[in-house]
Amino acid sequence: MTITKNDETSRKTGKAAECCEEYEVHEHLLKIVNETLPDETKLYDLAELFKIFGDSTRIRILYVLFEAEVCVCDLASALNMNQSAISHQLRILKQNRLVKSRREGKSIFYSLADDHVRTILAQGEEHINEE
Repeated sequence: MTITKNDETSRKTGKAAECCEEYEVHEHLLKIVNETLPDETKLYDLAELFKIFGDSTRIRILYVLFEAEVCVCDLASALNMNQSAISHQLRILKQNRLVKSRREGKSIFYSLADDHVRTILAQGEEHINEE
């Protein structure tokens, strides 16, 4: 017995994915796609970026930083987590240029790196709230 993608979709969602009844390639559409599709490196980098958003702890940290610039102590308190766990996630967020830091005396304050991060979060929330 061969299991097709339709069978997999049916098993997971309870309904089959819709497919064309006949195989027909639309060359004019493929030409447009091939001219505009980013190269593999950019697609890989984009997929890696979205993996960062796949962790609820990192999303929680970003939402705190959406509201205010805070230090690790503030984040740990706000999220009821230990500083070590927060620092680990901040390192990942910083490596991926989603947050930035600045030193003030003995404290290091974190904030969102730029407005793109705000836009990504806002659009993601808007998408999940659609009916």
